[in-house]
Amino acid sequence: MKASEFDKRFDGGKDISGYLDVSKARRPEQEQKRVNVDFPLWMIHFLDKEAKRLGVPRQSIIKVWVAERLEKASS
Repeated sequence: MKASEFDKRFDGGKDISGYLDVSKARRPEQEQKRVNVDFPLWMIHFLDKEAKRLGVPRQSIIKVWVAERLEKASS
């Protein structure tokens, strides 16, 4: 398929996923690395309460809050 046809399908809202080879695709700076962090019990209770309120896992709250703080620090 020529690039112009590909672009036309994409711009037309057609599904182009069948034309892509994502076997070697990667997301730079998005690789995961596990870390262990010890929190005081009161923080765990607070995190769990907030996670329950938002309907998300505790890990999601931690990731979002750390990301927000890092963005703020880099500004």
